[in-house]
Amino acid sequence: MKKLGKYSMGMGDRFGHQGYAQLKAIMEAAKNGVGITPVWNKSNREHMIIGTQPQDVRKEADAVTGAAGFTEPYFVDADHINLDTVERFIPASDFFTIDVASYIGKRADDSKIDTFLDRVKKYSGRIEIPGIKRTIRCSADQLWGIAENYLYAAGKAGEIYRKIEKSKGAGNFVTEVSMDEVATPQTPLELFFILLMLGEEKVPVQTIAPKFSGRFNKGVDYVGDPSQFAAEFEEDLMVIDHAIREFRLPSELKISIHSGSDKFALYPHIGSILKKHDKGVHLKTAGTTWLEEIIGLAEAGGEALDFAKSIYIQALEKTEELCAPYADVIDINVKMLPSAGLVRAWNSRKFASSLRHDQSNPDYNPNMRQLIHVAYKLAAQDMGHFSRLLDEHKEIVSQCVFDNMLTRHIKRIFL
Repeated sequence: MKKLGKYSMGMGDRFGHQGYAQLKAIMEAAKNGVGITPVWNKSNREHMIIGTQPQDVRKEADAVTGAAGFTEPYFVDADHINLDTVERFIPASDFFTIDVASYIGKRADDSKIDTFLDRVKKYSGRIEIPGIKRTIRCSADQLWGIAENYLYAAGKAGEIYRKIEKSKGAGNFVTEVSMDEVATPQTPLELFFILLMLGEEKVPVQTIAPKFSGRFNKGVDYVGDPSQFAAEFEEDLMVIDHAIREFRLPSELKISIHSGSDKFALYPHIGSILKKHDKGVHLKTAGTTWLEEIIGLAEAGGEALDFAKSIYIQALEKTEELCAPYADVIDINVKMLPSAGLVRAWNSRKFASSLRHDQSNPDYNPNMRQLIHVAYKLAAQDMGHFSRLLDEHKEIVSQCVFDNMLTRHIKRIFL
């Protein structure tokens, strides 16, 4: 059976040039005694925008691991798939992030709800979760609400899982269930019953991505109360532990943090809580690789800097169009975006330091960073030029990618 390691990272590489730099960071962590399973991930939306295929991600992962002599497990993730998109990912992927967000809130049949409520009535009153000091109350109304909100979604997760299983065979892929792209966080009580539902659907879920309080905006730090997140995160770990025993779920089931890249305010909490309970985690770093490519090109200067500037200037003109698909996961103050005229006059250092996520640098501009984060389609429209510049400045760009993953992410959580 295919299994993730205790720690794993979802590594986005939208344009398929940085696989080795990412793997190098994973291998450096291993030298320091921390094993991390690399998982290359790319969503259907990204494939459609860039014009790539899931097979391209598989080719990259196989090529870089083979060239590096990497003999540990690694995976290719069909990121945020549903029934409409899963088919094209099946041949090349061995990790499937089943996204049920669009199904949450849709109501299952009355008969299914009634059957579920009859099965879980023994939990009515209160639930004792080892490791959680407070008593978790569970009323009949709460059970009804949970059934109405999540039972249909769990059924869809089962349907998608069985479609994949029919083609690939049981045990030949890792299953994640994602519920993070919704407006309201799931409570520990809700997570408990969601896991029960997935168990009854016979989904061998190895990672689950709940929605936490606060904002997990793309490519920038967490917005919210880190102590509240820490409390939720720790309780969710205890719920997962209990659910594994209670519902006979896979023993390796662990929590997944989506849009987890650059949530520096949370990393000390995540790291200490994982160590406290000796638990694993799956962290998705996604699109920050693309940002490091632009930073690297800016640092290279000349034509490469001009290209980086052109991406930003075009993005300024298309801000509304670029941001619309990401409205729930970005928060840009357009008044704080530097003008095109100002940016044209910048040197390499100024552009790179404005974009690089170093909050101690007064030049750092999170609004500019978020805008360029969602502007990757502009590079895709000039792919030949972009790819040539990445190849010409491979050493500088790959060093940016490596440093970002190792120094800002792996070391802050795991080392």
